[in-house]
Amino acid sequence: MFTSTLIAVNVRDRAVQVDIGLGAVFAAALAFQASRIAESWGGGHWVPGCAAGTAVCVIALARRRERCWAAAAGAAVAVVAILAAGLGGQPAEPGPAMALALAVLVGSAVRALPVGQAVAVAGGGLAVAAGALAAFADSAVPILNALAWVAAVAAGMWPRYLAGRSRAAADRIRRDERLRLARELHDVVAHHITGIILQAQAAQVLARRRPEEVEGSLAAIEAVGAGALAATRRVVGLLRDAAPGSAEHGSPGELAELVDRFDGRGAEVTARLPSGDPGWPPEVAGTVYRVVQESLTNIARHAPGARSVVVGVAQDAGSITVEVTDDAPGPVRAARRAGHGLIGMRERLEALGGTLRAGPADGCGWSVVATLPLRGPR
Repeated sequence: MFTSTLIAVNVRDRAVQVDIGLGAVFAAALAFQASRIAESWGGGHWVPGCAAGTAVCVIALARRRERCWAAAAGAAVAVVAILAAGLGGQPAEPGPAMALALAVLVGSAVRALPVGQAVAVAGGGLAVAAGALAAFADSAVPILNALAWVAAVAAGMWPRYLAGRSRAAADRIRRDERLRLARELHDVVAHHITGIILQAQAAQVLARRRPEEVEGSLAAIEAVGAGALAATRRVVGLLRDAAPGSAEHGSPGELAELVDRFDGRGAEVTARLPSGDPGWPPEVAGTVYRVVQESLTNIARHAPGARSVVVGVAQDAGSITVEVTDDAPGPVRAARRAGHGLIGMRERLEALGGTLRAGPADGCGWSVVATLPLRGPR
């Protein structure tokens, strides 16, 4: 709270400093305008223009209270001054001080107001500039006002553009993070829940045929549930700004544990994995792990008839190839061809410059082949 209060105070202090500087500039512009008109026109011809200019300058200094109404009030004073000067044979309006104050009002409105109001204020400023040009076609003063309007619109549009680009970048980052978390939830939770369902189904069979083995099956369910809880906590850690990569896996040892957990659930798994520590980058190792995990989860869900599964991870000089195949007989189910799992795998791989090929294997079964470069996309 103290930090927020301090920031607010600093912002107010800067605003006050800016307004003090503007006030000094306005005063100098009014003095310059009065002296020039007194020299060229003589008498009291400088009074009406300086009075109108002072009014608009005061409105400009108070603009932060209500930017739209301030801009409208400034434009109204300018229109009256233009009409009075044109009809009364007075010096051309808006004078330098008023033109500067109008530019501040227009630029401030264009920068901060909603699009509709900002366009309306910019249009009003343009109408004032056009009216001055029409009323005093032979004077250079309205031209200066028109140039000030152009500068004000540009000065207001540039920070608005930068703010919009920052918001778009922030939205893109949030969207990417949501997608990453959605993939993480699907990859982690779905895999463990599938294991719990399979173990529960096996326990039901054992309860009917070999009741003495039910205790071991329940213990396996408990172990898988504990793993699901730990994995879910890791994903929740991402939502709490946990350290990058805290939910990633991918070492050969972890891949072997993943395969061992799947082995014995109806299909015999043969694994060909690298030995030792291959030294993969964390994002590559995590993607390899997720591809194998999602492939095994899909087999458990959609290929109950599979009797053998082959998991292969091979590395050459510049890339890694992951291949997971099963021998499930019968037609390929449509569910295995789509869904969040394959989409998530493909997004992970494409983000690293890799490719994914999934489809029926030669003869029977299903094959998933993923290739990704060690160095990532260039």
